[in-house]
Amino acid sequence: MIALEVVAKLLGCLLVFLTVPLLVGQMEHKAMAHMQSRLGPMYAGGFHGWAQLVADGVKFAQKESVVPARADRRVFELAPAVALLPYLFVLITIPVGPGQTARDLSVGVFFALAVVSVGVIGVLMAGWSSANKYSLLGGMRAGAQLMAYELPLVLAAASAAMAAGTLSLDGIVHAWRWWWLPYQGIAAVVFFVAALAELRRPPFDMPVADSEIVFGPFTEYTGLRFALFLLAEYGGIVVFSALTAVLFLGGWKGPFFEAQLGWLWLLLKTMALSFVVIWLRVTYPRLRADQLQKLAWVGLVPLALAQIALTGVVRVTTS
Repeated sequence: MIALEVVAKLLGCLLVFLTVPLLVGQMEHKAMAHMQSRLGPMYAGGFHGWAQLVADGVKFAQKESVVPARADRRVFELAPAVALLPYLFVLITIPVGPGQTARDLSVGVFFALAVVSVGVIGVLMAGWSSANKYSLLGGMRAGAQLMAYELPLVLAAASAAMAAGTLSLDGIVHAWRWWWLPYQGIAAVVFFVAALAELRRPPFDMPVADSEIVFGPFTEYTGLRFALFLLAEYGGIVVFSALTAVLFLGGWKGPFFEAQLGWLWLLLKTMALSFVVIWLRVTYPRLRADQLQKLAWVGLVPLALAQIALTGVVRVTTS
C-alpha cells in the first residue's frame, strides 16, 4: 500500500508537471497578445485559438532534430534533459495541502534551491557542446547570471526559513501568518526577482538576446530538443512561482476549506505569480550586462541581508 501511494504521488507530480507549464505557456501567448494589442492565432481548435499550443507541439514533433557536425553529440543531446528534470524533482517536495506532499524533506528549502540551480548546467552544456560561438557566449552569460543571483535567492529563502524556524517547506507553510506579508515582503520581492534572473526571463534574458547572439545556447537546437528547453522554461516559471507562494504567501492556506481546497489556493497563487512573470516580460526592456550585475550586487544582496537582520531581531525579541 505504501509503495502504491508513493507511485500515485509521483504520477500526480508528473501529470502536474506536464500540464500546468503548458497552461502557463498558453496564458503567456494570450496575455501578451492582449497587452500588446495584436491579434495572435485565433483559429486553431475553435474558441480563442485554445489549441494553438497543441499545434505548436505537433509542429516541434514533426521537425528534424539536427546535431551540428562539430558538436559534442552526447553532451548536446543530454543538455535538454539536464535543463528540464531538476524542476520535476523540486515539484515533488512542494506541499499542495496539509500533509499532502509527495516527499516532505526536513531540509526542503536547501534541496529545492540546490536542485533548481542544476538546470543552468543544462544551459551551459548546450552552449559549450553546440560548437557555435553565439551559443558559447550565451552559455557563459547564463553562468555569470546564476553566480550573481544565486546569493540573493538563497538569502531571501533563508529569511523565510528563519522566520518559520524550520527548513521544511511544509513546516514553513504551517508557520506562516498573514502579517508575514509586510514582515517578509522585502525577501519575497528579492526572491521573485532573483528567480526571474535564474530563469533568464525578460528583462533578464541577456543569455538569449536574439538581437545580439541569435538565440544564445539554443541557437543550434531544433525539433523536440528545442521544445524541451521551452518546457523547462515554463516548468521553471511554475516551480519558482510555487516556491514563492509556499515561502512567502502561505502556500496552500486560504480563506476557507484549506484541508479540502488547499491545492486550489496554491494553484491560484502560482498562476497569479506566473501572470506577473508574463506582465514583466511585456513591460520592461532587456537589461544590459552591467545593469544586470549591478542590480544583483548593489540592489538585491543588501536588501536580502537587511531582511535577514530584521528577521533575526524579531526572532530574538519574540522568543
